[in-house]
Amino acid sequence: MTAPVVAVVGLGGNVGDSVLTIQQAFRALQALPQSTLQGTSSLYRTPAWGVEDQADFINAAAAVRTTLAPQVLLDALLGIERDFGRVRAADGSDRWGPRTLDLDLLLYGEAVVDVPGMQVPHPRLHERAFALVPLLDVLPDARIPGVGSARAALELLDAGDIQRFPG
Repeated sequence: MTAPVVAVVGLGGNVGDSVLTIQQAFRALQALPQSTLQGTSSLYRTPAWGVEDQADFINAAAAVRTTLAPQVLLDALLGIERDFGRVRAADGSDRWGPRTLDLDLLLYGEAVVDVPGMQVPHPRLHERAFALVPLLDVLPDARIPGVGSARAALELLDAGDIQRFPG
């Protein structure tokens, strides 16, 4: 049995009713085996990143205390995405395109994992205000292994276009 760790999952979507989808995804995370949902962030409206000619995203984060191994947790997250209608292109060509739900394993405790198909911490986490703002809601003192303080990383970025979603 793996010792419990706090993993942080980034959530996002911009197809359909993204607010409802994120709220339902929080419930799906709560139902993960060997896991407890410890906290959820506010919802944030953020401009599309990468491919900018698409609808704004709703982004959030969730802290999950889990004994699931990183790969098992990631597989469960991908299963939740599929349950919400997410189809990933095999070649990754839709990486920054519109999606019903995107779940990213941002942090897995202090672990660094670099295996085919999974990198933790998320490799560009420290460059993405849309992920750092909700991350800091659920883990205010978050540290990104190999980078340092998530708050310090956010201070280097422009987060002015990220708006807390009302409600």
